[in-house]
Amino acid sequence: MATLTARVVPVPVRAGNGRQIVERNFLVYRRSWVVFVSGFFEPVFYLLSIGIGVAQLVGDFTLADGTVIGYAAFVAPAMLASSAMNGAIFDSTYNIFFRMKYAKLYDSMLATPLRPWDVATGEVTWALLRGACYSAMFLLVMLAMGLVESWWAIVALPASVLIGMAFAGAGMALTTFMRSWQDFEFVQLAIMPMFLFSATFYPVETYPAAIRWLVEITPLYQGVVLERAFTTGTVSWSLLANALYLAAMGTLGMYIASRRLGKLLLK
Repeated sequence: MATLTARVVPVPVRAGNGRQIVERNFLVYRRSWVVFVSGFFEPVFYLLSIGIGVAQLVGDFTLADGTVIGYAAFVAPAMLASSAMNGAIFDSTYNIFFRMKYAKLYDSMLATPLRPWDVATGEVTWALLRGACYSAMFLLVMLAMGLVESWWAIVALPASVLIGMAFAGAGMALTTFMRSWQDFEFVQLAIMPMFLFSATFYPVETYPAAIRWLVEITPLYQGVVLERAFTTGTVSWSLLANALYLAAMGTLGMYIASRRLGKLLLK
């Protein structure tokens, strides 16, 4: 009599992607929409204080191509770049650290078909979507205040997303090396000088030559150059170098973050 032998055939499991993480974050913030919206107001308050107060005390600025703009129009695109940086950094550092060290969220995620790269891309994508919402609203405020000098400002929104990608990738990579909350003091130590000195409130030509080169290699300066060029219409091919800098920074950060997450959580 023939013997029937049952054989279990493994069902292939489809690898996940970052979309699930974006959906998860959306569902969480849908119940905490006040926290989400609050991130929009800080750069707007800066802009209003400068546009209404400080701009009355400062004269016009002459750009490299001879274009003359008001001080508020000079500072506004830098605020746009800084907003993209701050939103991306804080979303990819403090939030990531809590989920990784305390909520143990990524341990659960990596027990599914999700891979470390999926986690990295999902979190960075969420940070970009959040930053894009803030940037779009900020651009509308600039438009309402008459601080947009060119139709090239349409490209300022994708530029903000690129800035967010760069800082989100770098922030997430650095977070995987953090040991405690005290380590985040180094994040502030890096962010605050960049915000103050990356040609945000005055032209980079103000600096002595010995310091100017140091400012010009900072990540935020690349973003300020892009946003200021697009909102004032002073566009040139040299902007490609600034964009490539930010794209490379974000991609490298995401790669390091995914490798580190795999090493820390898949032991």
